[in-house]
Amino acid sequence: MKRCMFVGMVGAVGLIAGCASVKTVDFDEIKLYTLKNKVGTTVKITNYGATVTSIICADRDGNMADIALGYNDVSGYMNAVDKPYFGSIVGRYGNRIAKGKFTIEGTEYELATNNGENHLHGGVIGFDKVVWDAEVVDKNMVKFSYLAKDGEEGYPGNLQIAVTYTLTDDNELQIDYLATTDQKTPVNLTNHTYFNLKGEGEGDILGHELMLNAKATTPVDSGLIPTGKIFPVSGTPFDFTTAKAIGKDIGVKDQQLEYGLGYDHNWVLDKGGKDGQLTLAATVYEPTTGRFMEVFTEEPGIQFYCGNFLSGNLKGKAGKTYVNRGGFCLETQHYPDSPNQPAFPSTILKPGDKYKTTTVYRFSAK
Repeated sequence: MKRCMFVGMVGAVGLIAGCASVKTVDFDEIKLYTLKNKVGTTVKITNYGATVTSIICADRDGNMADIALGYNDVSGYMNAVDKPYFGSIVGRYGNRIAKGKFTIEGTEYELATNNGENHLHGGVIGFDKVVWDAEVVDKNMVKFSYLAKDGEEGYPGNLQIAVTYTLTDDNELQIDYLATTDQKTPVNLTNHTYFNLKGEGEGDILGHELMLNAKATTPVDSGLIPTGKIFPVSGTPFDFTTAKAIGKDIGVKDQQLEYGLGYDHNWVLDKGGKDGQLTLAATVYEPTTGRFMEVFTEEPGIQFYCGNFLSGNLKGKAGKTYVNRGGFCLETQHYPDSPNQPAFPSTILKPGDKYKTTTVYRFSAK
């Protein structure tokens, strides 16, 4: 498996239309894989970044629309301004690590910094910018594999990763993550799909009604690095324990909202079951179309981001501009900066152990 920067790509062949492939200068191939279930829901995923490029599903009247933000061709993913990470797998560590540094057993490791002084989503060339090996496991199941070598972006250890996407006839997109290492290393993988349940490019998402199964958040400083505290959401704009419109409290004067330019925070999930079991993390309802999405995960946290940094510079697959807050992300994860926060659940993977976790996005309408 070769690493592939976006520099030097040729062809920019359309990925969505025609399902073509494009070769890099080092002869890696970028391909698109289409999953479709018996009710017509269609999910498209490319091995460039193991990226979900499209999720087409029905509204309450049976009308189909693409609800995932993205591009029509691979050049969009490689050359995008604002680095939105549309649909991609991010890692080796999703979210931020303070000042790009952490220590394991007395040894300090220095990572690439790509978010001011901090490390974000795996660094300059994270997993979203590499070509993964792909294997069609079944009609509606595809597995992507990548070997992140010792020293990539500053991380210790050779990390072997597999991410498997499965689209079920129950309208669930299941993502299974598996990783092993030959040295102790932090691992925190997640998918960074932006959703708009009205359809990609159909305005903002402030009217979507969100429920988060979480009574607390991990508040951040001005650099969006956790302070180490666990803060109750009750009585704050961050209380989504009962479903409410995303835009209801987003304009409230609140320091945390000011830091994130809106919601861009980690919620501490209420775990109703035992470790290793899927629990409900979030629901989202879009009233005008009736589309309804549920998120289940084994992870302890979820990053809710409502597209605050979308600037209107990007055009999507239908040629419409992605406005500010034109999409939201629900990234299941361990907490940000966990390698530097001893009170947070550990993200250190040891040789002989397996990083194994599952997240499910379920789509319906009502």
